[in-house]
Amino acid sequence: MRFNRAMVVLACAALCHAQPSNQVKHSKIAVYTLKDKAAKVVYEADQLIEAPTFSPDGKLLLVNTGGELYTLPLNSKAPQLEKIDLGGLVKCNNDKGFSPDGKLIALSSSGKAAGSQIYTVAATGGEPKLIVTETPSYFHSFSPDGKYLAFVAQRHRNFDLFRVPAEGGEQQRLTTSEAYDDGPDYSPDGKWIYFNSNRSGSWHIWRMPADGAGEKDKNAERITNDDEEDWFPHCSPDGKWLVFLSFPKGTTGHNDRMEGVALRMIQLSGKRIKHAKPDLLTTFFGGQGTINVNSWAPDSSKFAYVIYQQ
Repeated sequence: MRFNRAMVVLACAALCHAQPSNQVKHSKIAVYTLKDKAAKVVYEADQLIEAPTFSPDGKLLLVNTGGELYTLPLNSKAPQLEKIDLGGLVKCNNDKGFSPDGKLIALSSSGKAAGSQIYTVAATGGEPKLIVTETPSYFHSFSPDGKYLAFVAQRHRNFDLFRVPAEGGEQQRLTTSEAYDDGPDYSPDGKWIYFNSNRSGSWHIWRMPADGAGEKDKNAERITNDDEEDWFPHCSPDGKWLVFLSFPKGTTGHNDRMEGVALRMIQLSGKRIKHAKPDLLTTFFGGQGTINVNSWAPDSSKFAYVIYQQ
């Protein structure tokens, strides 16, 4: 059988969004502090926990486990997960986050459809509001002013990036490449959306203007250019740093969890791209669920991620 580009991209997309085949027996939520250049485990359990993200006040982390959402208060000597009431909605995945004002949570769930849809709910819990009905769709980032949700979705046999008003409404397609795009994350000034894509032949970090990449994605700019396979870029709130997940060369997707996964960081360069070598922060057993959404603390001094054990 001869495979065209669209078939290859679709096959990769199916692999990347499938549930990982390797089973996790233990999860450690760690917080990496830039000043100390070290990570501290703040919570661990014998279960799969994914994608911690700080609340805007920095007092707790939002995580998912078992298809439901929980908060983890950080001001306790022995923090425990606290379940968020979602009105019976289940099958939540690891793509979720707080609105900038902390009043809402955007989340992705396949609890009421055959694929992932996007909802918002009060941060204190309640009945979720369906924002994106088409499946599969995965939330990734609020715009800094809270007006838009950036997300990745499969449309017409391809994964591209979109935005939609946070209150719901018309969706705007932001990328049109036949490649697979994922992980959109706004810069803190709202001017850029950073994302990962295999449009160059392997996985790298890219960015585009917040209103889209333009005709034939002409305004998309490549950020990383070495041999690692890079995913899920996240801007620090002060606009100085971009942290992202890197897999060993040749890793085709992000659904696997493996040794040798790294967190790397580059300095954000503003208007012009400066291709500096990324700083290696830490290497560990990680992958899908480690750092899917922005997990920087509001003061930009640290970020959270998950380490796994089999």
